[in-house]
Amino acid sequence: MTPDRRVLALALVALFLVAVPSAAPAKDPLVFVTEFAPGDKGGIHAYEFDTTAGKLKSIHRTGGVENPFFLALSPDGKFLYSIHAKQFGGKENEEVAAYQVVGRTGELKLLNRVSAEGTAACYLDTDKTGKAVLVANYSSGSVASLPVKADGSLGEKASFAQHKGSSVNPQRQKEPHAHSIVVSPDNKYAFAADLGTDQILCYKLDPTTAKLTPNDPPFATAPAGAGPRHLTFHPNGKRVYVINELLNSVTVFDYDAAAGKLTEKQTISTLPTDFKGASHCADLKITPDGKFLYGTNRGHDSIACYGIADDGKLTLVAIEPSLGKGPQNLALTADGQWLLCANMPGNNVAVFGIAKDGKLKSAGDPVKQTGPSCIMLLP
Repeated sequence: MTPDRRVLALALVALFLVAVPSAAPAKDPLVFVTEFAPGDKGGIHAYEFDTTAGKLKSIHRTGGVENPFFLALSPDGKFLYSIHAKQFGGKENEEVAAYQVVGRTGELKLLNRVSAEGTAACYLDTDKTGKAVLVANYSSGSVASLPVKADGSLGEKASFAQHKGSSVNPQRQKEPHAHSIVVSPDNKYAFAADLGTDQILCYKLDPTTAKLTPNDPPFATAPAGAGPRHLTFHPNGKRVYVINELLNSVTVFDYDAAAGKLTEKQTISTLPTDFKGASHCADLKITPDGKFLYGTNRGHDSIACYGIADDGKLTLVAIEPSLGKGPQNLALTADGQWLLCANMPGNNVAVFGIAKDGKLKSAGDPVKQTGPSCIMLLP
C-alpha cells in the first residue's frame, strides 16, 4: 500500500469510529434505604452508588412513609413497594404502599396503600411477572398476597394464610411468626420462613390471579428452636439457604423444584466458637455467581462469610465486623463486587468490597442514616 493510500485508509477508519457511537456505559445503581421511624420521621432515602469507588451519594428522601420496615421492587424497576405502619406491631393491621419510581432521580410517587392483612408486617417480595406482591406478618403469624394493577398500584388481598403451631423456645415460639416470604426462581412457589413454628412453609403461586394455596408437602422443618427468619435461593435454583435468628446458624436445603420440596442438608453456625454474648441473626445474601454467602449477626455485630461448594454446603471463610450496631439487612450489587449493610440501631449503611476469596474489605466510613432497616438496589 502506497503512503497516500495508507493515509486515506486511516482517515476512513477514524471517520467510521466517529460516526458509530460507542456503547453507553452501564449506569450505576440507585439504592433505596428505609428509615424505620414513626410519623414524619419515617421515610425512604435514595442514593446513587458509585460502583468504581464504592461510595453512596444521597440524592432524595421520600417522607411520610411510617415505619417502612421492608421494601420490594417490581421486576421492571418501575415500582417500589414498602411496609407502612402507623404503629409497627400494634393492634391495627399494617399497610403495603405502592410507589412509582420516577426516572433515576430517586423520587417516589405514592400510588396507593392497602392492608397487609396482619401486624408487624416485616417482609415483601414480588413475583417474576410483577403481578403479585407477597407480604409476611410477624406478630400475627400470617402471609398474604396482593394483586398488582396495570398502573403498579395494589388491589385488595387475593389470598391469606394464617400459620399455626409453636416450637421449643418458650419466649419466642409460643405462636407462629411469619418472618419472610420468597418467590421461587421458576415463579411456581412461594416459601415462608416462620420463626415461631420452626417451619418453612411452601405455597403454590398462581401469578395470573396472585393467589397462594398450600403445597403438598406443606412445609419443611428447621432444627428445633432455630427460629428461621430469612431465606434465599442459590442462583442455580437447586438449593435454599435459611438464616436462623434464634440459634445463630444457616441451614442448607436441597430443593426439588418439581415438587416444591426442601430436604435439609447442613446447618452451620454464624458465630465464633468462643463467643458467649447474646446475638441474633437477621439477613443473608448470595453473590450472583453463587460462590459466596453472607449472613448478619446482631449482637456480635458482624457478617459471616461462607464459601459455597458444588454440592451447596457452606464453609466459613471469615467473620467480619459490620461497622455498626445491629446489622439488619444486606444487599449485593449485580456484578457481585460490593456488599451493602444496613446497621439499623447503629444508624449507618456500610459498604464493603468483595475480594476474590469472598472476604470483605471496608470501602470507607459508613454513611450515617437513621434506622436503616432494608436496602433495595435498582440496577
